[in-house]
Amino acid sequence: MKRKHSLVLVPLLGLSMALTACGSDDSGDSGDSGSGSDSGSEATGKIGVILPDTESSVRWESADRPALEAAFDEAGVEYDIQNAEGDAERMTQIADTMIGNGVTVLAIVNLDSESGAAIQEKAGSQGVATIDYDRLTLGGSAEYYVSFDNTVVGELQGQGLADCLGDKKANIVFLNGSPTDNNATLFAEGAHSVLDEISNYTVVGEQAVPDWDNEEAATIFQQLYTAADGKVDGVLAANDGLGGAAISILEGNGQAGKVPVTGQDATVEGLQNVLAGTQCMTVYKSATQEAQALADAAIALVNGEDAETTGVTEDTEGGREVPSILLEPQAITKDNVGDVIEDGGQKAEDVCTGEFADLCAEAGIS
Repeated sequence: MKRKHSLVLVPLLGLSMALTACGSDDSGDSGDSGSGSDSGSEATGKIGVILPDTESSVRWESADRPALEAAFDEAGVEYDIQNAEGDAERMTQIADTMIGNGVTVLAIVNLDSESGAAIQEKAGSQGVATIDYDRLTLGGSAEYYVSFDNTVVGELQGQGLADCLGDKKANIVFLNGSPTDNNATLFAEGAHSVLDEISNYTVVGEQAVPDWDNEEAATIFQQLYTAADGKVDGVLAANDGLGGAAISILEGNGQAGKVPVTGQDATVEGLQNVLAGTQCMTVYKSATQEAQALADAAIALVNGEDAETTGVTEDTEGGREVPSILLEPQAITKDNVGDVIEDGGQKAEDVCTGEFADLCAEAGIS
């Protein structure tokens, strides 16, 4: 069905028409592009995107921003992309400014559901449609949720750790993501659904890391490691940053490479750790795919139309089902690190530096 929204703007005539766009501004905090077509029709909508931070993962600026810019430029729509730098108040201020500057669609990666829901409520009162990007805002009012299947991400991590541990008896520590991030809850649930079924495994420690802070993660893991008297055989780390923090502690105890550690995001550091054998696996989520899915949904809203969805996601706090576009993540081990390079997720020259050059060559990466 085609549901018309209150936001009705001049059509973009479809993504297939090549519309020209101008580049980003010089500040690096936002990107804006004009749009127009050969027929003289011009879109009057503007899309705003607020990324969460630069600390929880390097992906936001190194992968998502350029992928989003490319998708919006290709579509020829005007846009503004900014980063809240981990500050919920700053995100609210950015949202207010974007709304004041005429965005008609606003996508956010919330820092917490409470502040995210408040932003969406205010946007809605001003006639601005909203989209949850990567993280679902519980109790929010977004028209769509664009992300990867985050329960599957956790299942891949759990299965990856199980593959590395085998069927031996093993003590496992869970180093979960931020308690304010609904994705982190889904990652943990997915991982537990796999690992809890293996009777040989015992969870000897589990803790969430506030704000995905890597330094705090190292402190937390050290405490969990000490509490377990160093008898830790595997670490379910929710992303590459937390995995790297755990690896740093394991290195200090002569256990790096002996204790498998999971990750997520297929960052440069994460891929290097996988190649070096200090990290068991990571999970790759194509920023290009996710950015394109967001662009498609946002452009549909600009046109006053429905986006193509893959299903719904339950908002347990809001008591509603959110129309969703959920993509499939990919498990990455030493055997297929090259898949990330080939897909453009990372550049070989960034991963295969110094001591990692020979490891890349052994893995068939050039």
